[in-house]
Amino acid sequence: MPKIRFHKLAAIAVLIGFAAWMATGEFSSVGSAADHQKAGEPSKATQSGAEKPKTAEAEPKAALRTVAVVTPPRKTYARAIRISGLTEADKRAVLATRVAGVIDKLPVKQGDHVKTGDLVLMLAAEEKISNVDNAKQLLVQRKAELDAAERLAKTGNLPKLQLDTARSNLTAAQSMLETAQAELDRNEVKAPFDGVIDRVPVELGSSVMQGGEVATILKLDPVIARGEISERDLRYIKIGDEANVRLVNDQKVTGTVRYISRDASSQTRTFRVEVAIPNGDGSIPAGMTAEIALSAEPTDAVLLPRSVVTLGDKGDLGIRAVGKDDKVAFFPIDLVDDTPHGLVLGGIPQDARIIVAGQELVKEGDLVKPVEADQATINKLISEASAGTQ
Repeated sequence: MPKIRFHKLAAIAVLIGFAAWMATGEFSSVGSAADHQKAGEPSKATQSGAEKPKTAEAEPKAALRTVAVVTPPRKTYARAIRISGLTEADKRAVLATRVAGVIDKLPVKQGDHVKTGDLVLMLAAEEKISNVDNAKQLLVQRKAELDAAERLAKTGNLPKLQLDTARSNLTAAQSMLETAQAELDRNEVKAPFDGVIDRVPVELGSSVMQGGEVATILKLDPVIARGEISERDLRYIKIGDEANVRLVNDQKVTGTVRYISRDASSQTRTFRVEVAIPNGDGSIPAGMTAEIALSAEPTDAVLLPRSVVTLGDKGDLGIRAVGKDDKVAFFPIDLVDDTPHGLVLGGIPQDARIIVAGQELVKEGDLVKPVEADQATINKLISEASAGTQ
């Protein structure tokens, strides 16, 4: 058996010792471990104490966001309700004949103004005129016979039965005249109301059938501006309210609401509104496009640029403002009017500082640093508010 050299034995002993030390799991230096044992592990306390200021330094206080605010001037505004519509005649009638015949008289033409009862057309009726004349003569005769019978009856020279017969004959003659006159009247077409003749589709001497159209008459004083109002705005108007009407030719007139339908259209859910406009000279025709502007009861509101309006967390349309605690609050708005100068908004508290710059970068409840808007912005809002009330 060969002899094992000493240095090999030493190497094996060192290897076994190193393996035993590894198995213990003690990797810290002996000096450090001893120091911790002797000092009662002060290094951990020191390490813990040193970490506290480091954490505070790692989380500095966040800077507040700066927003520009303004307290706009308040005015009294009336909600403007604008609806599109058109003008139409107050009354419109299509005149027709009640019997067939040939036109004998046509004293009117298109554009003529007529009064109630004026003759518009008459059919040839020589036979009917003759019947009326005969009935008148017979009535005169029956009246004379009754007068003679009454005189004789007073003297006792006429039986009572003959007096009754005379009275009956007079009544029959009156009935005959009324019948003949009614037959003659059927040949005449008269104006049912004051108006203007708009259309005459027949000519003198032409033949017409019973029920044939002979003229169209319009009553244009007052002229009516008709439109449809939404169910949301219906509560803001009432009969008798004043309305401003702008025609398509830029003519501006004033009228009065005379009718509001109580039955909504099944297709559009809107209500018919009629505005009566004085039109004594007939200058406003029927069928012209018109814009009707109605005003609701005045309310306290402010005029603001459209850019300040934003959406809330729930999707409501409104504005963001800063309260006394410098926290952001959201206020839903009531759109009173939309003018060329900006939006007229209601529902905003009196002391609200409205955010005019930075409102999209903050949300409700945020603490902000409000800064009053510059004087130019304030002057602009004031001038816009003044212009909007003129």
